[in-house]
Formats: sequence, structure tokens, C-alpha cells
Amino acid sequence: MASLLRMPEIAANTTEAVLTEWPLAENASFAAGDPIATVETEKAVVDVPAEADGVLLRTLVEPGRSVSVGAPMAVLAAPGEVVDDVDALVGRLIGASTPAREAPVRVFASPLARRLAKENGLPVADVHGTGPGGRIIRDDVRRALAERASAVPSRHREPTATPSPAAQARPTSGTAPSVATASLGYDEVPHSRMRRAIADRLSESHRQAPVFTIRGSARVDALLSLRAQLNDAAGVKVSVTDLVVAAAARAHVAVPDMNVIWTPDAVRRFHDVDIAIAVATDRGLVTPVLRAVQSLTVSALATRSADLVASAREGRLRQEELEGGTLTVSNLGGFGTEEFSAVINPPQAAILAVGAARQEVVVTDGELGVATVLRTTLSVDHRPVDGALAARWMAQFLGLLEAPIRILA
Repeated sequence: MASLLRMPEIAANTTEAVLTEWPLAENASFAAGDPIATVETEKAVVDVPAEADGVLLRTLVEPGRSVSVGAPMAVLAAPGEVVDDVDALVGRLIGASTPAREAPVRVFASPLARRLAKENGLPVADVHGTGPGGRIIRDDVRRALAERASAVPSRHREPTATPSPAAQARPTSGTAPSVATASLGYDEVPHSRMRRAIADRLSESHRQAPVFTIRGSARVDALLSLRAQLNDAAGVKVSVTDLVVAAAARAHVAVPDMNVIWTPDAVRRFHDVDIAIAVATDRGLVTPVLRAVQSLTVSALATRSADLVASAREGRLRQEELEGGTLTVSNLGGFGTEEFSAVINPPQAAILAVGAARQEVVVTDGELGVATVLRTTLSVDHRPVDGALAARWMAQFLGLLEAPIRILA
């Protein structure tokens, strides 16, 4: 029997997502578990699997459109089901008399165009679309903003509508376009979906988690030497971050009370060590999670980490790759940052900020010398983790960095 495919709730509290692709053509058959739609949330691109065998009878949403959770996206038929009048069937299923392909959404507009219009107080329904099928695209909104500005007498004209030539020429690298306010001396870049999500999540962390920090430094000449040997011996490139993650996982095994999160009813301690890595992308910061790191060899960890970083930068992370973990590792050493503190990614218990490894003057047995020193800062949620516990963990972690052969054990 024919049924509607509705936009699923991809992650908790998600209210909408963007339909990015139909992997199948209309009237194509599929099996249970096959991906029948690809949708995008603030941080991930997710394939929607079929719950049973069937046929994709009619798509109701064009790629690029934002769809509310629960809204119809397509009509699915059972295998072998014959439908003489598809339009009539769609009308009965969605209970509307409007054209079937336009029923699930209000306006045919890209998410970027919709956001730009909203930020500038322009009703998107008032914009003439020039994209495929009359879709409203970003340039349509910019054009409408320019027309609105030119219609206002110059002495009353708002300077915020029309992007300056410099702003129009500036590459956006996947971010939302800037709207120039030239006479005021600044440009405004509308918030992207991801930037809003990051802001909400980190604000939640700041409000809810009482945080303390612990700082430590390690001499990492032996660690860097081990990395060079591993890269010479194997086909997989091992990064400093990979070795830091491996050391953090082994510190979690040694101090299992750090491998926890806070919940309203209990401190939840995990059996496997899942660690997130912070990845900067053109769309914003994402934190994909490496699973069961304590059981991975360094080369296997490096391979999995490289795959996650590539997926993150291509915008192809799945939602499940962004969930879980008790600790995030954020390494800004590649930017030359010597030391910093980071904001915890809730509901994780801690985040480890890693700076650049630099040669410094050190004292060894009363003698001056030079060593490569790596500085780290651990920010910790005080609810599940006390200071002494975090200090024990830091001592284990720094010890592993300075005697890195133990990381391979």
C-alpha cells in the first residue's frame, strides 16, 4: 500500500533539514535498508534508509529545499503495486488540493537565499526566482535587496541592502554571503545553520557546566622521533594529533573515571574510549568521533582519523559520526598557537587543547639544555570529574607523551 516518506528527526531537537539528493529516480525500486533520500542537518549529511522494499513513486521535494521534520518528501509504493492516477493518490495522502510537488513546502528557495532574505527583513515570497524550476537563489535575493534600496529616496535609504563590489567579489568559501554596510564601515555575514548550531551548543556548555582547567607540558622529542619512525616504516601518515589521541585514550584506560559524562540521574562511565577530534572546515567547526580508540593500533587510528577529517571537510559526515565521546582533542599547533583553552563540547566531560611543539630551554638534573616542549590545557566539567582525578589523568597523559613507546603497547 502506498505511503508517504516524511522528513525524519535526524538528531534530537532537530526541527528541519535540507533535502540534498534523491539517490533514486522516480519509479525506481529499492530494498529495505537502501538509501532513498539524502538530507543535511547543521553538521552532517545523512542517508535516509528504506524501512521496507518498495518503489519511489513520486518525489515531492526538490533538492536544496529545507523541509520541516514530519513533512512529506515522497510517495512510496509497495513492490508490484499499480497506481493509475499518481496525482490523485498524492492528493489523498497529503490531504491537500494544491499541486502535489509544491504541497510540502511554502516557498521554492534555497536555504542560503532564505537565510539572506530573513537577515535583511525581506519576505522570501516577494522574490522572483531565476533558478531551476523558478527556485529562488542567493543572487535573486541580492537583486531584490538592491531593488528595494534603489526604490527608497536617497536621504532615507538604508545602507545595508546592496552588497558592495568588493563584497560581491570576495570569495565566501562555503559561508553565507556578506551584506555590505559600506557607509557604516563594516560588512555583515548572515549566520549559517552550522554557525548557529555551534553557538547554541557552546553557549549551553558555558551555562550548564562548571569548568576548571589544568595545564601541563611535556618534552616530546622522543614522541616526534617515534612519529618519524612510524611514517618511515608504514604507508599511513601518522600525525602528532594521532599520537596525542592515542595517548589520551590510554590515559583514559589508566584513569577510567575520566571516561564519563554527566547525566541528570547518574555519572555514566563507558567501557570503550571514544574520542572526538576538532576539525576546522569552511562551514564551521565539527567534532567527528573516533570509536574504541583504546583497541586501535596507531596506524589504524591514523587511517580512521584521516577518513573522518576528509569527510568533515567535504561535508559528508554522518550524524552518528558526530555523536558520543567523553573527550575532544583540539590541536591548534599547526597554526603556531603555543597554548590555549577550549570550550567543552557537551555532554562530554572534557576537552584537551594542544599547542605547538617548540624548542625551549629546560633544566635537567641541574643542567641547562634544549628540548621540544608541547603545552596542553585540559578543560573539565567539574560535575562528573574532580580536580584530583583530572590531575591524575594529566600526569598519566604527559607521562605517555614523554615515554611514547608505551603508546604502542
